[in-house]
Formats: sequence, structure tokens, C-alpha cells
Amino acid sequence: MSMRTSDFDYELPSALIAQSPAPERDRSRLLILSRDDGRVEHRQFCDILDYLRRGDVLVLNNSRVIPARLRGINAHTGGQFEVLLVEENAVNDWWVMLRPGRRARAGTQILFHDPHGNPSQVRGVVLANNDEGHRRLRFTCPSDITDLLDVLGEVPLPPYINRVDGSQLEADRLRYQTVYAQPAGSVAAPTAGLHFTEPLLDEIRSRGIQVCFLTLHVGLGTFAPVKTETIAGHKMHEERYELSRETAGIINQAKRTGRRVIAVGTTTVRVLEALAAEALLHQDHSSPTPSIRAGTGRTRIFLYPPCDFRIADALLTNFHLPCSTLLLLVSAFATPKETRGREMGLAASVEAIREGYRFFSYGDAMLIV
Repeated sequence: MSMRTSDFDYELPSALIAQSPAPERDRSRLLILSRDDGRVEHRQFCDILDYLRRGDVLVLNNSRVIPARLRGINAHTGGQFEVLLVEENAVNDWWVMLRPGRRARAGTQILFHDPHGNPSQVRGVVLANNDEGHRRLRFTCPSDITDLLDVLGEVPLPPYINRVDGSQLEADRLRYQTVYAQPAGSVAAPTAGLHFTEPLLDEIRSRGIQVCFLTLHVGLGTFAPVKTETIAGHKMHEERYELSRETAGIINQAKRTGRRVIAVGTTTVRVLEALAAEALLHQDHSSPTPSIRAGTGRTRIFLYPPCDFRIADALLTNFHLPCSTLLLLVSAFATPKETRGREMGLAASVEAIREGYRFFSYGDAMLIV
């Protein structure tokens, strides 16, 4: 019998949805969940050092969030538009979310301004729309629109974070970004990594733990709820990834020598397990040790109970939306190859609510070991 989406629902008090980050990144709270017996411990994030051991490999997603939210006016009527970049087709050719969509028919011209309302030289024209309700927008501007986002764009905070005015947006530019972010491309932060500081990462390295990076550019689909009655009916969103030879080598060596691979975030897990599934098609099935190959690509991998995990041995993650693909992944990871991870994952969420943990992107973290 297929698992139902409603099986992964839970009641979350709105007061626990974090509207701002912890004053210091590594002073957020950390819930430890044991996969062996479901036991829970309550710690501070900096205590993660107590749960890492020499020889572990810590894998982080280093994608950089772009200031993907733009504002403009209808060149004909003067009506306001909010534009969120979703996917680049070519230079200055993007799929976008555009509000209010009913005013954005093909041929609509948009004049863009900066967050303070100052006009710019950037224009856009709506070319088409797709089945997901996104608009295809062609920009006309002096250069690539991505080169202008630091001036014109705003942080693409998720819909559950409310900003009454722009007073916090400059702080968001810093805090809705990991300290190790490199290649630009995400329109949502890989939030499990927001808790790390450079000194904490240095301390982790000094204890004989290898720190390495991959890239998955997080799309808006990460916030999309599962709307189908059964989980198997959900169509997963697609995201771009890149894994270097160096990182692949570090991970493969760890798997060969029996050392743990600790994934920071569900985005990291998706890349590792997508590559493991691909590698399985090309390698000797009698080999007990999984391996992955370096490369770039796109993945729609959907991880939910009772799937298995071939690469990740532990997972650091935030607390996720009810009925979301992220919660399904966490539940699957809690008990690989079994369905009882649903009960364990939901029990951890209920415990976190009881203890007053802060939820979602700016919230606290959970380490599943």
C-alpha cells in the first residue's frame, strides 16, 4: 500500500517559525536523533564537535544564493510587479515567478527599479508561460542581468519569513548565506549550512575531520508541498549539481575504508544519492563498496520511505515543513529501507516543538546519527 502524504502532516505553532537567525550562527540549538533507538538529546550547535570523530568526512553544499527577487512596474499601466528568478534558459532569458500573474500576459513590458524605488535601465518582456504558472521573461539591459542583481535584487527569503519593511534585508544578505558559499545559482539557501562559522570549521578540520564541498543550486521547488494523495504520485523538481574530482575521491576513499560520510543538508544528500544510483548502473554489483563519479548534471531524485542510502551515514538538517519532500527525505534517512522512519521523524518534530525549537530556514538544527 502506497504511503499517503497526509501521514507526514503535523501541527506547528506559528510562533515557532523562525523569522530571524540566531544572534550567532553556531549558537542555535541542536537536536541529536539516534537512528538505532530513536533516542533524542538536546544540545547547542557548537556541540556538534562531540558527535564528529577523526576520519569522518563532512560534505557541504557551497552554492551561493543570488538576490533573485526583483521589483518593477508595468510599462503601460504603472502597476507593481514582483519577479522571482527561477531558471536561466540563456543570458537574459529566464523562467520567473511573477506576481500578480494575471497582469503578466505575453508581450507585457516591465520597467525594473532597485529596492529603494530608483529606476534602472533594465527592462523585461513576457514571452510565454508554462504549465507550472511561470513566465518566460527576456531582459534588456546593459549586461547580463546576473551581474546587476547585487544592485537591483533582494534576498529571496521563503514565503514563511515576513519582512514588514526593508530594515532587515541587509542583514539577510549576510545571514541567508553560508560562510563558505562560492558558485552563484541558488534561489533558496542550503539552510543546514547556515549554522557553521569559519572558526568552527577550522576546529573541525583540526580534529582530523575532512571537510569537502559539492554544489547543488537550490530551486524554488524545495518549498513545494506534496499535493498528491499518495507520495509516489508527486513529481519532483529538478536541480543542477556539480561534484569535483577531489570531493568524489575523498568520499570514495572514506567508503572504502569504512569511515563515515556526514551530509550537511538534504540538498547534499540528494546529490550524493543521485550519483550513487547512477554509479550503480555502471559498476560491479558484487562490490560491497559504493562509489560515485565526479561530474555535472541535473537530478530529480525523490527520497522517501522506505528508500536506502548508499553514501550518507549521518545527516545534519533543519526542521522542515509538514508534508514536504524534505520531511519525507529526513523520515527515510531515520530508518533506511523501512517505513518506521515516519514515526521517528515526526516524533522528533513533536519533541522539538515541545522544547521550543525554532523551525525552518532560520531555525535550529537536527543531527541524525
